[in-house]
Amino acid sequence: MKYLVRDKMLAIGDDYWIEDEDGRHAFLVDGKALRFRDTLELKDPDGQILITLREKLFTLGDAMTLERDERRLAVIRRKRLSLVRGHFRVTLAEGTELDVSGRILDREFKVEYDGELLALISRQWYRVRETYAVDVVREDADAALLIAVAVCVIRMAEKEREGGVSPDGAPGP
Repeated sequence: MKYLVRDKMLAIGDDYWIEDEDGRHAFLVDGKALRFRDTLELKDPDGQILITLREKLFTLGDAMTLERDERRLAVIRRKRLSLVRGHFRVTLAEGTELDVSGRILDREFKVEYDGELLALISRQWYRVRETYAVDVVREDADAALLIAVAVCVIRMAEKEREGGVSPDGAPGP
């Protein structure tokens, strides 16, 4: 199932809908303004919070946490010492790791578990520059989790670029 994301996620306080491939509202990203740290909520169409995305403070290196029902679901960090540019690691609460790699800033990357493709994030299906798709490949995969992962790694890569460090760790422009 493909989900259409319009790239408004960089402004905290903005809310935007993520639509399914039939154009129906599937998820609402609710940006929480006036917070000490970045906080977003991924909600279902009825307004129920599915996943809370938070910037993790006071850590070595940038990290974001995903929470479900106020319990940690996952921690996302840029994978250091990787030969692959734009590489992130998602560590789920039970210890399982997902691998995110590709051209994050170009919105061309994938999410894998143990070498198996879970989701493909791409702009190739859309002509509008500010739009990309999260194609959840496995039917039994948690679409909300994979969308939250995509939103987080893009936010983290954008913050690194703004801070003068590219997602591959090299000095920025």
